[in-house]
Amino acid sequence: MGAVTATPDIRMIAIDLDGTLLDSRKLLDPAFPAVLAALTERGIAVVPASGRQHESIRLAIAGSEADGTVGTGDEVAATLAIIAENGALAARGGVVVAVDGVPLAAVATVLAAVDRYRAAGGTAAVVLAGRRSAYVSTEAVATLPDFVATSRPYYPLLEVVEDLHAVEDDVLKIAVWDPHGTETGVAVEIGEVPGARTLISAPVWVDVMSPTADKGRALAALQEEMGIGPEHTMAFGDFPNDLGMLARAEWSYAMAGAHPAVTAAARFVAPSNDEGGVVQTIREVLGLEV
Repeated sequence: MGAVTATPDIRMIAIDLDGTLLDSRKLLDPAFPAVLAALTERGIAVVPASGRQHESIRLAIAGSEADGTVGTGDEVAATLAIIAENGALAARGGVVVAVDGVPLAAVATVLAAVDRYRAAGGTAAVVLAGRRSAYVSTEAVATLPDFVATSRPYYPLLEVVEDLHAVEDDVLKIAVWDPHGTETGVAVEIGEVPGARTLISAPVWVDVMSPTADKGRALAALQEEMGIGPEHTMAFGDFPNDLGMLARAEWSYAMAGAHPAVTAAARFVAPSNDEGGVVQTIREVLGLEV
């Protein structure tokens, strides 16, 4: 990995959340609001990008006075461009810029695969991430409390329904949870899904999405709208769902301890999320004194 020897002309910074900007407790770096303010003053767009729901991303950046979490506040968070659902949705200031949903046939295929996996003794559950809300089944809520507790931070807008097959919403992503590890578990049963693609987004999550939905594609849509090229873009990530985004940024950073594929793809390595690696790197590379 190379080292930055001169201050680059950065105009956009795309940042993954979990494992990247947020620490292992899922909290925002306390120094981030001041860094964001300094970047905004310089005219640099900051783009939080995650597999989370749009509302979850907004809340993570805004913070909450009620529970004492540090953040930028609602007013600032509402102005940001955000990439949600691993690129199935891109919005700027709350206005949708791009959306790329999952075909209905693929939804049925994945739900059937999860049913087979569970019937064979596996443990798995599904979140259908729609444009209006996310959805989980009453059965999952009743039998898998760990699943619900794990899901809620990512999907604050979450409805419990009797039958996931009957959900009437544009499905942006199917997130499947397997507490024993998706890569060697439920993802094997799901396999290749006609009309969609699968993506390991975390050790216990596999996402099924439109074959064209990707953080990189969503970032490209925002870059085009804002007139910013990859040569003026910085990006940070830690898991394979960040690869497309890193490919759209000349200044690409893998977090220390990132998935090997991410480390191999990125030009640089940043300190870990628990060391405040994103903030530390931005300060050093762009010469911020905040």
